[in-house]
Amino acid sequence: MPTDGFDAVQLADRIRSGERRALAKAITLVESTLSLHQDQAQRLLEEILPDSGNSVRLGITGVPGVGKSTFVEAFGLYLLREGKSVAVLAVDPTSAKTGGSILGDKTRMPRLCAESRAFIRPSPSRGSLGGVASQTREAMLLCEAAGYDVLITETVGVGQSEVTVSSMVDFFLVLMLAGAGDELQGIKRGIMEFADAIAINKADGENVTAAKRAQAEYRGALRLLRGHDSWVPPVHCVSAIEERGMAEVWAMIGNHRSQLTESGELAAKRRSQQDAWFWAMVEDGLKRRFLGREDVKQLLRGLSSEMSASQITPSQAARRLLELLGG
Repeated sequence: MPTDGFDAVQLADRIRSGERRALAKAITLVESTLSLHQDQAQRLLEEILPDSGNSVRLGITGVPGVGKSTFVEAFGLYLLREGKSVAVLAVDPTSAKTGGSILGDKTRMPRLCAESRAFIRPSPSRGSLGGVASQTREAMLLCEAAGYDVLITETVGVGQSEVTVSSMVDFFLVLMLAGAGDELQGIKRGIMEFADAIAINKADGENVTAAKRAQAEYRGALRLLRGHDSWVPPVHCVSAIEERGMAEVWAMIGNHRSQLTESGELAAKRRSQQDAWFWAMVEDGLKRRFLGREDVKQLLRGLSSEMSASQITPSQAARRLLELLGG
């Protein structure tokens, strides 16, 4: 029996039964940086692991102002009408200055939040690269164990490091805007290489013509960049505010999944995701253990003072610090 009184089996059973409060508690546990909580989280993850892996994993990103939350709510409501259950892991940006985050996605998705077959969890990014929270993978496993059919990870925004989310999901959807300048300059090459589809949002009212023009431009760019791939990312025009285009997006995701399943690429992608998770955990663990050593902490204080006084370069400081590893 664990001496800390934590019962991983009991909490896992509550998660499997679909108890949303238990799921929220479990995600809080895996997000905690306390050593005791990390040990408890690992026991819980080992308990629920056999029940994970059966959901459709979607990653959704987009440029600022594209309407990610509005789209996610509209798409989530569509999926509920189709008989699916939906979990949304919405990552809020953390302020580099204060360490705080808004965590306001529940207020931005009030209708979806009110649905019993939907679960929305905002989490702070805490400076993690890739537009996702540091424990997003663990949260996804917990949501899968809770029986949610579709997992949507809404990232903090589009950027070169945003491709990290592609190592966690089955389908990576990039939302774009039309009529906001040079469309092809508005998306990074790295995102183009990893996107499984592009959806041009706000294709309504007077913006329909611009959206269709942007659709043609993106299709041409993707054929040039990804024409050799087995899956050339489609481009669709959608209107989240009018809830149009949701069926087409879901059908596109289904086609992609069928193609990858038949070719064996989906299984290979999941194995690759496990490898990426493993190495991310190794790197994070090594960094935390190294920086937690007293000799490292003491040397760091001295090095910081020397760098501030321009007595040593950052590269020299780094070499001196790493010499503590020996060898």
